[in-house]
Amino acid sequence: MSIAVRPYQEGDAHAVAELYNRHRDNPNPVAGGITGDELARELAERGTATFLVAVDDGRVVGTFGLFHHTGRRSARAGELIADMFFVAPAYRNGVLTGRLFTEAVEWMVRTGCLVLRLTVNPANTVAFRLYRRVGCVSVGQTVPGEDGNVELHNYIPLILRSVFADLGDEVKAALGQLTSFGTVTESRDDELRSDVRLVDGVRTVDYRLSVGAFTLTASVDVDRGTVRHAELTGPDGTRRALRLTEPPYRIRLPRGRDPYRFGSNGLTVEVDGDDGTVRVLADDHHGPVFVSTWPSCAADRPAGWREGEPRDLEFTPVDHGVRITERCGDDEVRGTVTLADGVLEQHIAFTRPPGRIFQTVGLRQGTFTRGTEQPCPIGLGLGVRDASEVVAAAQPAAPGTDLVWDGAAWSVRIPVREPVRLVHSTLLERGLAAGPDGQVRLRTEFGRRTAPATPAAAPVPPVAGPRRIQLDAAAGGVTAWTEGTTKVLRSPFPRTRAFGHNPRWSAGMWVTTERSRYDRAAGLGWGVRPLASWEEKHPLGLYGPAERLGLELTAPEDTAVPVRADVQAPEAEQDVVLWLTPHTPRHTTVVLDCAGSRRELDSRGFRQVWAAAAAVRLTDGTWLHCRPAPGAAPGAEVVLRPTDAGLLVGCVSPAGGEHAWHLSVAGGAAP
Repeated sequence: MSIAVRPYQEGDAHAVAELYNRHRDNPNPVAGGITGDELARELAERGTATFLVAVDDGRVVGTFGLFHHTGRRSARAGELIADMFFVAPAYRNGVLTGRLFTEAVEWMVRTGCLVLRLTVNPANTVAFRLYRRVGCVSVGQTVPGEDGNVELHNYIPLILRSVFADLGDEVKAALGQLTSFGTVTESRDDELRSDVRLVDGVRTVDYRLSVGAFTLTASVDVDRGTVRHAELTGPDGTRRALRLTEPPYRIRLPRGRDPYRFGSNGLTVEVDGDDGTVRVLADDHHGPVFVSTWPSCAADRPAGWREGEPRDLEFTPVDHGVRITERCGDDEVRGTVTLADGVLEQHIAFTRPPGRIFQTVGLRQGTFTRGTEQPCPIGLGLGVRDASEVVAAAQPAAPGTDLVWDGAAWSVRIPVREPVRLVHSTLLERGLAAGPDGQVRLRTEFGRRTAPATPAAAPVPPVAGPRRIQLDAAAGGVTAWTEGTTKVLRSPFPRTRAFGHNPRWSAGMWVTTERSRYDRAAGLGWGVRPLASWEEKHPLGLYGPAERLGLELTAPEDTAVPVRADVQAPEAEQDVVLWLTPHTPRHTTVVLDCAGSRRELDSRGFRQVWAAAAAVRLTDGTWLHCRPAPGAAPGAEVVLRPTDAGLLVGCVSPAGGEHAWHLSVAGGAAP
């Protein structure tokens, strides 16, 4: 029986959920899988434009969804976000993948949505190359952020609609015979670089499309979502400029308004002037301790926790805060944000329900407690499963309980008096249920605290030498480190391989500059090095002139003395990271110093954790210890991310200070 591609039907939810649950490489993984009811609710909550399913002999074997928002992000006017694009492994070598993509884009053109956005793990080279082959371009961040993906845009539907009215019959006939964008657009390389060109101060991308015997070239203004100019070249080489049809929408651009600020008692509230996002900053904490999106007057376009649309907001001062008002025709959302005595109050009223908001607790180290349950360490996958890929699978919080996060210097408490779902241990979805007076009342409490001193670790014997460390400029880092017979690092050198979401892993220790660990749009990246070359300064020192990055190691012969790693990054703007891939088994044990406590964790139990210092059990049973060196910049932390390839460790420090780390290897029991 031939494979049919058709729109989603009400009875498909359980079959789609089963398809995803059967395959670990599904695009929206949730630990333990999802139910059909959760899948159906997710499609409803995303404002699904269309959801295509591929069926073979009654079995669902592929899906492709187009959404107005996903929880993480919200599409602009004229855009749709592609997600849940999945084809069962047995069908990936045929035409089904291209067929799903093409039918989804054809649906977009028919309905007037002209720009396709999607995310892809760049380490998945097959998928990344496929998207590049069909005309997807990079217009934003070129390397993966914390979520592990890069975002690509496809403007071919916009171009074709903009010029269609001025195309001759022969060109239109050729367009009607297209079966795949892969036969239209010239191939783009698979490097992680921006496709944007700055022309007269405008960010543009260029396309060259082959339509039968004709060639269509076009330049797109990526910020305004319009075609700037287009030209058609005929078989005989003659060229003519094409008249352009404006898209049936206008994109609202950010105004760059300064945030509205107020605060007291060591806390500062910033309300974003473009989209109303509320951030609470606290003394002695690096980054915000709390972030909340603001409800949108356009109920079908709620802000995501990573991104929201600019809106026309009015700000009016009130006691201890600000009133925010947004009007969309006859609809209105108005509310106040106030801070007094360590309590953030968000009171919201509306003419029609504005959808959901997301709140993020910014404490990276410490514990999280739900009601009367035992505290668990803060970290992705700890205590609460990570449902960020399918928000409908989030866990409801019990009404009448408190959610409490205790960090090193601050605590955050949220009384559950209205619908709350835990997307993961520091990300909440808040339902906006109005009370008898027609207002939603959200309360968040902040308190100072002093964490106890981390207990001193018992002395552990160093590993007997000799100590050998090998740096290589071609790899851009350390390719080998041994302490006696102990292999400390894992490296693929002289090859380059994928590691986690990094498609260019070549060394066991290397340096990058990254977006800030608390950057809303992306978070901390995965250590993807630029392609620029490095130079050897001396046997234990490397320098990257293109980025003005340097790595210097001090490695005494005595293995009882730690190796000191100093990073020079004078032009860094946000975070500087010393990355390590320790020589561990696929699953290992880590010991973390976090907010005054020491905890031992199995790497299978979390997706990401932060610590003040960490020890990692190596393959031979010894321990690699990572901690800031004396005098290192405040805000230095260690992040650990288990992957299928092994454990990734990032030693993270903010720009502007001293980036210095002590690394040592010791035997014995867990520290």
